[in-house]
Amino acid sequence: METMITSKILLPVLLPMLTAMAVMASGARPNLRESFSLAGAVLTFISVALLLPHILKGGSYAYTFFELWPGISVKLHIDALGLLFAGTASFLWILAAIYCIGYMRGLNEHAQTRFYVCYAVSVGAALGGAFSGSLFTLYLFYEIVSIFTYPLVMHHQDEEGYAGARQYIVYLMFTSKAFLLPAMAIIYVQCGTLDFAAGSIASGIFPADASRFLVGVSYILLFFGFAKAGVMPLHSWLPSAMVAPTPVSALLHAVVVVKIGVFSVCRIMLSVYGVDLLADTGLGLITAYFVSFTIITASAIALTKTNLKARLAYSTVSQLSYIILGVALLTPNGITGGLIHIANHGFAKITLFFAAGCIFVATQKKDIREMAGLGFAMPLTMLAFGLASLSMIGVPPVSGFVSKWYLALGTMDINNLILLTVLLVSSLLNAGYFVPVVLTAFFGKPEDGGGGPSGVRMLETRPLILLMVIPLCITAAISVLIGIRPDLLLTLVHLLM
Repeated sequence: METMITSKILLPVLLPMLTAMAVMASGARPNLRESFSLAGAVLTFISVALLLPHILKGGSYAYTFFELWPGISVKLHIDALGLLFAGTASFLWILAAIYCIGYMRGLNEHAQTRFYVCYAVSVGAALGGAFSGSLFTLYLFYEIVSIFTYPLVMHHQDEEGYAGARQYIVYLMFTSKAFLLPAMAIIYVQCGTLDFAAGSIASGIFPADASRFLVGVSYILLFFGFAKAGVMPLHSWLPSAMVAPTPVSALLHAVVVVKIGVFSVCRIMLSVYGVDLLADTGLGLITAYFVSFTIITASAIALTKTNLKARLAYSTVSQLSYIILGVALLTPNGITGGLIHIANHGFAKITLFFAAGCIFVATQKKDIREMAGLGFAMPLTMLAFGLASLSMIGVPPVSGFVSKWYLALGTMDINNLILLTVLLVSSLLNAGYFVPVVLTAFFGKPEDGGGGPSGVRMLETRPLILLMVIPLCITAAISVLIGIRPDLLLTLVHLLM
């Protein structure tokens, strides 16, 4: 029985690593390589899903690999928060694996074996981060994600790719070394452990007599050390990383990189400091105001971008801070809205990036102004893009509405009109940069005079394009489904309260 439980805990992290090895071994045979990638994604999701029944009963899983020093260990602890992130990431990997076949073959990309290997390891490291039982373990997996996504960002190996990847790795590795390591030292001296508090988000791990000054210093260091969260001013690596292939952008913005960033921030807020300490020190409200600046500013910048991926990148910067804002409200409604946005944003944003990549493979177009009439040539793609856009804006019944509903309730729980206004204004800005894309696609007049109903489905019937269209239609449909029935997401979050 103990061996079986241990296997259930380790499989979600090990399977992506084994998938990477299988992909590497079969690199000379593309069909087999891609079959291994897809099979690994499916098995990984199944291994995560098998953990769900025990978690829904209020249980958890724990496994310690080894202890480096008393209170400093490499350990896994699977709870509802980790499962929410891991379930989202592992399921989206399945659809991304299918999408990648159409994209990489459609553009005849080079180094496809390296691409699939790094993709698999990055997902595995993200799942390790989701299931980390200590701050030290989370740090290790966080760094693995940085290392293995670097080759993905510089995939094209041209001047632009190297420049974007250089900024990406410098930002993320510098902040993790300069901020996270000192923060962990401070916390260890104060608390005698780096293990997360298990079973309660109220108390955290700091003793009652801990120095409030050192609490504040360590919190600030951790907050900025997890720079993958994309909070301004440590956000510019994210738009720069858009030089990567679109499946990588989807990985960066929806599945792994930014999500492990905001997940890490949420985890330390809830499982290191705890709601009570953040409220007593005022750090929760300070954080909420700070990320509000990112929400509004990034949305305003997105309005100025005509490159579709650049607009989506700044949208991501803004949307990630909704997650942190919700947790920083320190109320059940706020925390619920923030945490379910991990999944809600994931499904909607990957749909948007999938659509952008599909458009590029089919038409070589990146500029929104050149996409007039595209809604008739690629109706499924643009309809899915429209649904995902509604989620980002927060329109019912798509999933983003549920997130914003709970976030709004959270601001009203603390009677904070300023933060409620931030949500309302940002939603208007979201509409300002998403709606024109859809209107251009369906109502814009192409420069060549083409377009119109006669072009319906013309581009989407090509086999490789179809491999890209199917996943984005599924993610768009799920985004609607979890907007109508968010029960599972809400149940997982409520287990933390």
